[in-house]
Parts: sequence; C-alpha cells; structure tokens
Amino acid sequence: MSKILVTGGVGYIGSWVTKLLCDSGHQVVVLDNLSHGYKENVDKRAKLIIGDIADPKKTKEALSGVDAVIHMAGLIVVPESVKDPVKYTKNNVLGTVSLLESMKEEGVKKIIFSSSACVYGTPDKLPIKEDAPLHPDNPYGATKAAIETFLQAYHANFGFDVIILRYFNPYGPGRLAPPITHAIPNFVKATLSKKHIPLYWKGEQIRDFIYIEDLAQAHIDVLKLTGFNVFNLGMEKGVKIKDVVQIIFNIVGYTVPIDDLGGRPGDVHANYASSEKLKEAVGWEARVSLREGLKRTINYYKNPK
Repeated sequence: MSKILVTGGVGYIGSWVTKLLCDSGHQVVVLDNLSHGYKENVDKRAKLIIGDIADPKKTKEALSGVDAVIHMAGLIVVPESVKDPVKYTKNNVLGTVSLLESMKEEGVKKIIFSSSACVYGTPDKLPIKEDAPLHPDNPYGATKAAIETFLQAYHANFGFDVIILRYFNPYGPGRLAPPITHAIPNFVKATLSKKHIPLYWKGEQIRDFIYIEDLAQAHIDVLKLTGFNVFNLGMEKGVKIKDVVQIIFNIVGYTVPIDDLGGRPGDVHANYASSEKLKEAVGWEARVSLREGLKRTINYYKNPK
C-alpha cells in the first residue's frame, strides 16, 4: 500500500476520497487550509496538516514520505469566479504551481488532479470525449484548463506521472461548507423544508450527475497508472435539471413551488460524459443510479450526521 497526500481533503469530495483510501489500506495525509470544509469531515485514520498548498514549508512537511498526491484543493464556485477571476487564478493556478514545485523538490512525481467538465465549455458534440477541444466558458473552468496545461509541462519536463480526472456533476451525502452551490443538495434541502426550489433556465439545462462514492472510487482505481492520462468521470447520461427535481418529488411523495431565476452567466446548456476511456484503462464504472443516489442523499439530509 502507498502513502498518499490529499490536498483539500477536508472538503466534500476530498473527505470521501480520504475515507476510501483508508478503507483500501493506504496511509493518508491531508493538507487543507480549512477555508472550505470541516475538520470533522476527515477520516480519523488520516493525518491532518493544516496549511496552504501555496506555503512551501507546510506543503513539504505534508509531502514527507509520500508516493502520490491527489490534488483537490481549490476554489470551485463558478459565479464567484466570474466576479473575481484574479482570486481564482491566484488560488487555483498559482497555488497548484507552488504545489508542483514543492513536489519536485521533495521527489514526489505522481499527481492525480481533480479537474472539471468546465474545461470543455459549450461542447461541439455529445457525449463529450477526452479529445474534445477545451474552450471554458467561465474563469473557474479556465483555471482548471490552465492547471492541466501546467501538468502537461511538468510531465514533459520533469517526468511527472499525471492522471487528470474531469468531473462532471458530483452529488450525494456529505457535509458541505457554505455557500452551498451544488444543485442537488439545494433542491433536496428546499424540498424537505417545504420551501421554494430555485431554478435557473427553467431547469432545461442538461447535466451528468455522478454519485459521490462512484466518483471517489475512481481516484483509488487510477493510482497505479503512469505517464500522462486524461479521463472523464461521469455517468454517461444527460438529464434535465427539471427532471432531477421531479425524481426528488417522486421519492418524497410531494411537490414544492419552483422559483424561476432566469439565466445565469457562465452556465453551459448541456454536457454529459463518455467515460469509456476510464473503464477501459482501469475497469472503473459508475454503480449507483441517479434515483438510488437521490434516495441516499435525501435520507442523509433527513438525518445528517
């Protein structure tokens, strides 16, 4: 088993990845500045170091004896990135380059990067495959695309093994730090509280929702890969947002009113993945259906831990 550093491991996805790594017998170190998460999220079997990836001293401490890095630290709110692209560039791009330099100096040359379907922007065709052109529609997506380019450069110049996972839309149980911008938790919480559901674009956008445990498992499955790899990580099924809301209503057995919020800058109308490449490489596949995942999510928010 390996020793793995998870940056951003206090966050929603990072804490799931940390748990599954520990379940698989790996030794796990988490580096997080606690700006967007809770210490209680971190599995007790992991070692938590509080610090920022832009701080070489803390980062090198966290990298001691590590075999690979799963890099999940970063700002993720699309509308905020539209308002403050400089903040996102400094934190996401420059922070990652600082991490890569610390890794190089410590001799750690394997990184699994949590990227995003946002790098594709408005796709030319669906489902999206990994060789589709990158033209992000918002600054958040632009930071992910820029980081991918730096990873390619570190692979070419310094021999880094790189695995890029382009997430589509993760959802599922777990404690999220405010502001909660993920659609499904907001829909579920509003429904359970019998409040209005806020909906952009009348819910006509098409997304690929992947259950959090399936997404987290992919990080363990790709650990043994070498070279430079890019994979989509989705369910391979596009579903309209308004249809997700309807499934939630069907599960709980009642409806609540919907607030039409109109359009929103930075949104892509439709995206869903082809994950065939990842299946062929490591045998990964999504196991939890949307309906089952929504049931588990609803149960979690009824009785959050």
